[in-house]
Amino acid sequence: MAETILIKPQPRQETFLASPADIAIYGGAAGGGKTWSLLLEPLRHMNNKDFGAVIFRRTIPEITNEGALWDEAAKIYPLLDGKPNENEKQYNFPQGSRVSFAHMQYEKDKYSWKSAQIPLIEFDQLETFTASQFFYMVSRNRSMCGVKPYIRASANPEPGWLADFLDWWIGDDGYAILERSGKIRWMVRENDINYWSDSPEELQAEHPTSTPKSVTFILSTIYDNQILLETDPGYLANLQALDNVERQRLLGDGKRGGNWKIKPAAGKVFNKAWFEIVDAVPAGGKVIRFWDLAATEKKTADFTASCKGKLVNGIFYVLEATNEQIDPARTDATMHNLAAQDGKECAIRWEQEGGASGKRDTYHITTSFQGYDARGVPPQGDKITRAKPLAAQAYVGNVKLLRGAWNERWLNHMHGQPDIDHDDEMDAASGCYNEAVGGKVSINPTASVTTYTRGLSTKDQDLDRR
Repeated sequence: MAETILIKPQPRQETFLASPADIAIYGGAAGGGKTWSLLLEPLRHMNNKDFGAVIFRRTIPEITNEGALWDEAAKIYPLLDGKPNENEKQYNFPQGSRVSFAHMQYEKDKYSWKSAQIPLIEFDQLETFTASQFFYMVSRNRSMCGVKPYIRASANPEPGWLADFLDWWIGDDGYAILERSGKIRWMVRENDINYWSDSPEELQAEHPTSTPKSVTFILSTIYDNQILLETDPGYLANLQALDNVERQRLLGDGKRGGNWKIKPAAGKVFNKAWFEIVDAVPAGGKVIRFWDLAATEKKTADFTASCKGKLVNGIFYVLEATNEQIDPARTDATMHNLAAQDGKECAIRWEQEGGASGKRDTYHITTSFQGYDARGVPPQGDKITRAKPLAAQAYVGNVKLLRGAWNERWLNHMHGQPDIDHDDEMDAASGCYNEAVGGKVSINPTASVTTYTRGLSTKDQDLDRR
């Protein structure tokens, strides 16, 4: 007897898959099973020999990485006799239909599709594409196979053109308006301006040369994916452990999903209230002093900052922080004075600037600290990205300060990021913490989500960053 394989979406996924809109965007938080839904959508047309779909990610690695789109398609499509073409990144089905995977890394890549006719276009993580890429591909959404052309997309919250496009579905506080999720509106686009209405007839009357398209946004959150919560309960904890801004974006409100409007701002990256001041710290842990050095000598010198800290039993203790406007010569003297006070058991690290000058400075500093554990550290990612691991731990109370005269200055500096003029102490503190936990920035600590539906599995790569 032949084995019966049932591929069945969960209720919120089913709402998305059942939408009649020309353009349907699904998401608004991490963990809702968005990628799985996109992979399932083309299968409704698999018996149409002339049908073809293209699923876009912004870059090739987001398609080919371990556990990414190509791997996840391999868990579904062969069950329906889909045959992979590795070179073309395409699945071909017995009746002649096909699903292709493509990237659009650069703005100009959209023109590679100028002669295309694609009945179904899908974007995984639409917020990572530009508005011009999206609307150009809308013009390629054409069909000669009997399937009405349509577009499907997944998205996580992020300020930008997509948040503006979905403004009607999003409240003033940045969270989705529940009663509008799945509601259809109509749009025409003329001269790069979108015009909206609840009625296609009204739009057609006002814009007689344009054809209205129906659009909807369907909210999904991790709480709509009960299978994920049951099979991988640790994933929710991963989202809860993100820094404040990313947590509000990717987890957000339990019912209304993530926040589309939140940006790093004073009190949101770091907040004074998150840090406990203690009178003593436990023994153990490797002590590190990390320096953020003034890059150049100016009439008004840059700030040179340091952070001395250690990690003990999962708690990061900031033992001391310095911040001075001093020239390079005084910087050398200050570094050596503090090294003598700290002792050789304290490791010395500093942010190594790029280019030949950065390598030259690192050679000079390393050579001057004979007998010390001293080396430069090339930065990974932008300043806010480097600060996120420290911010995430501070948010849950895992960063404490040893009482000292520097506490209030340091707290004010951290609370003010990124709105204040200088970020030296934040850079030193995040560098010290990242070294304490192993020397690497975990930019994306929750890179994948595994969901299961009736025996099939797929990883939703909706946290990949760009």
